[in-house]
Amino acid sequence: MGQALGIMSCDFQAARNNEEHHTQAISSQDLIVRRGQPFTIILHFRAPAGATLPALKEMVFIAQTGEQPSMANRTQAIFDISSLRNQKQWSVDVEERDDQSWTISVTTPADAIIGKYSLLLQVLDKTHSLGQFTLLFNPWSREDAVFLWNEAQRSEYLLNHNGLIYLGTANCIQTEPWDFGQFERDVIDLSVRLLGENKQREKWSDPTHVAQAVGALLHDHKKKCVLPTLQTQDAALLTKRRGSVPILRQWLTGQGRPVYDGQAWVLAAVACTVLRCLGIPARVITVFSSAQGTGGKLIVGEYCNEEGLQNGEDQEGRIWIFQTSTECWMARPDLSRDYNGWQILYPTPRGVLEAYDLVPVRAVKEGKLTLTPAAADVFAAVNAKCMVWKRHDDATLELTASNTKYVGDNISTKGVGSEHCEDITQNYKYPEGSLEEKKVLERAEMERAEMESTEERAEKERAEKERAKKRMEHETVDRLYLFLEAPSSLPLRGDAQFFVTLVNPNNQEKTVQLTTEVQAVSYKGILAAKLWREKQSFTLSTKLVDRKTYRLSFSSFEQNPPENSFLRLTAMATYSESNLTLFAQEDIAICRPHLAIEMPEKAEQYQPLKAFISIPNSLDAPMEDCVISIYGRGLIHKERTYRYKTVRPGRTLRTQFQFTPTRVGVWRLTVEMDCNMFQNLTNYKNVTVIAPELPA
Repeated sequence: MGQALGIMSCDFQAARNNEEHHTQAISSQDLIVRRGQPFTIILHFRAPAGATLPALKEMVFIAQTGEQPSMANRTQAIFDISSLRNQKQWSVDVEERDDQSWTISVTTPADAIIGKYSLLLQVLDKTHSLGQFTLLFNPWSREDAVFLWNEAQRSEYLLNHNGLIYLGTANCIQTEPWDFGQFERDVIDLSVRLLGENKQREKWSDPTHVAQAVGALLHDHKKKCVLPTLQTQDAALLTKRRGSVPILRQWLTGQGRPVYDGQAWVLAAVACTVLRCLGIPARVITVFSSAQGTGGKLIVGEYCNEEGLQNGEDQEGRIWIFQTSTECWMARPDLSRDYNGWQILYPTPRGVLEAYDLVPVRAVKEGKLTLTPAAADVFAAVNAKCMVWKRHDDATLELTASNTKYVGDNISTKGVGSEHCEDITQNYKYPEGSLEEKKVLERAEMERAEMESTEERAEKERAEKERAKKRMEHETVDRLYLFLEAPSSLPLRGDAQFFVTLVNPNNQEKTVQLTTEVQAVSYKGILAAKLWREKQSFTLSTKLVDRKTYRLSFSSFEQNPPENSFLRLTAMATYSESNLTLFAQEDIAICRPHLAIEMPEKAEQYQPLKAFISIPNSLDAPMEDCVISIYGRGLIHKERTYRYKTVRPGRTLRTQFQFTPTRVGVWRLTVEMDCNMFQNLTNYKNVTVIAPELPA
């Protein structure tokens, strides 16, 4: 019997199967399939197999994964031929057969462990190795925990490699093109290898565990690879942030690609790549603004000195200008059906080492703070309120009368099937001021009160006493009002106006001390540089509105703001009749020159295509050492780099490139410029490449 069934070869029909399983973009040679969906292989025999038909019951198939596969932990499955296809277990069915070959359909369970498998055929005492295949999650299967019913969303959140990530401020959202690259040939191996560092392979059937493991493992690699300073001659290359694949390759191959603190947001993009590659629908979201490091507290304290400079010392929480995270789609049988859908991948609170949590977005909206370990932190990130304290020279604290800082103003992600920014704030919060929002906040306050420690309650009481004191002072003292108006953005090396308005509604004039200040801060709200300050005293007459005009200009700054920083404008006023301090603050994005790309929206495969690039120098200084890089999978074989002469103020750098698209589909051309004035100035254009028409 064993000799009669000598296997000459096994054809995994990778091209056909991969197309049916939506993995053809990864490979047409290696079999990559999705669980819960049959795939077909063909066995070719060395001798006619007709005589073996009575002995079909003697044939056994074995599928196994991992270093020590076993049936006990479901890393090994043993199954025989059956005509019954069952998505709950491994099975095989002979579809066609003749003396030389059999066509066999293999069905995998919809909850099978994902990863790289070996497929074996055992006949009596002889075992044949048929080959290897990779098994992924399946958003197309209703039985799979990651099933996503909307085809447009599957195309966007699983199959689209052209990403957009949103940075900047809520009033000036900036777009960063990103190449997720989940279909690059080695990314599937890198993703499985990354997951392999998690030793609990028996849990790889659960997308919740896999997503949490990916978050924790990437964070661990970040910690190991971060360098304190740029110490290599390739420093410029290390600061590039073009896509996930180079980062993933260098992290996992030991090259130590640093991810600097100012670019830590790329972790969300790399996690999105790995999750999409493994078959879990995922997207990158950005929260403008976000309360971080609060320990779940709904009040964040920020501290400034006597002159309004925020130093952040002894500060537990901080308001980030923006924060990026990864959302992934799945059912949550460990919770309830109410919490199926989008889950946010989020670090667990301090005390749980190197762990990531999956918080249902629905739980955040409903204020369910104790549902998962990080639920309270995510809720605080989008709902906390900020109080600004003035730290006096004697270390005492005074609560300022400041405009409330709101977090979670805007939560954005790339729109489905479009290049537009989609506001998904309604997924996380009820409309501001609505009855639903009031109920959620009340429920959250009650849950938070039960979670608070004695120290936290004492701190809250102290803050409440300070607020009560302020209210009494406001009732007994004629107070002033302070308003700050500033542009949402400032051109690099340019200038603009901002306005400070003081209102004295009282019958007494006031002697006012006003300090205005500009700092450069990172997107995490950390001071990067002190740029400008002006302090003045004046008398504000009765019943007067005084609107002061200032010029905000790079030429007046003590130094240039660091790359990728924001301008933080603050105004602080005190007046002699009271010890009350008025405080206002605005964050301003720095905008660089516009890089324009002109090229057709459609192109023909194997036909030359031209792109025209223009970059005006709107700065007050020359752009020197100009380098333009162009890249785009499916359009250009490898990145091209070009150097240009100095571009003087008021002039425009114009150039054109020609390349030949080689692959049919929607592809993205990305153009990047670096010079002495700025780095990583990017823009992109999508082009649809169609197959050439066949001659009639």
